Amino acid sequence: MWLRLSVVSSSLRRELDGRTMALPRLLLLELCLYIGSFICGIITAASVTIVQGNFGGLCMLYGLVRYNATGNLIAVQSSSSPSLCYFVSAISVMVAVVCFSQSLYWVYAFCIDGDIKRERVWMNLIVAVCGVFLFFLLITGCMLKIGRDSLCSSVMQTVPNITRCDDAETRKWASPLKGGWFYNSLHKAETSVWVNLFFWLIIGALVIVQRRQSSGSTLFTGGQGRTAGGLFDDPGVTSEETEPFFNRPPRPQ
Repeated sequence: MWLRLSVVSSSLRRELDGRTMALPRLLLLELCLYIGSFICGIITAASVTIVQGNFGGLCMLYGLVRYNATGNLIAVQSSSSPSLCYFVSAISVMVAVVCFSQSLYWVYAFCIDGDIKRERVWMNLIVAVCGVFLFFLLITGCMLKIGRDSLCSSVMQTVPNITRCDDAETRKWASPLKGGWFYNSLHKAETSVWVNLFFWLIIGALVIVQRRQSSGSTLFTGGQGRTAGGLFDDPGVTSEETEPFFNRPPRPQ
């Protein structure tokens, strides 16, 4: 009985080791970046939504405040359109959904199918998606940076005895406003966007490298080491199928 268990465990260990070796390192790194980008997108969307909720649905990016000296209260003088914060949250959620879908697909393909396929069409699509996300993440990061600086400038110029923007978090705000942690939340959202931008830069570089590596005859990675013909970039064509056309037997003399 112990002999059977040892044989089964050794076979399972060899199978797991083979699957681990079958997963390319570049694809494993890309999967980790997708997971990190998903986390950054959730943090950005949650931070912006929390700040907006604490200010009664007002978007405080590029906002202005006023100070009530009688009650020592900070109130909102003007705010941006709520659609501005909705745009930031929507971009972050969209990036998070795409990253979650990609991560789920590769985990399913690796654990269930055991055969990982990377076709040039899908790699080209990922490169295009990467360019779109880099563009919108850059816009989102600039909006968070400039909008937060504008709000902090108004706070430091209006509220007395404040040398830093986060000092206003400990001051009293007019009801129903809750100004606690507004600076830290916006700073966290901005940092997550820049980290997310950096992740997608690396993802784009990894996909381009993998696409160049697959420009020859190998379009499949992992699994049983199957190869595809690179003549017409057809992932369904194998060397056995093309052999009768290009490697014909010599004619008899």
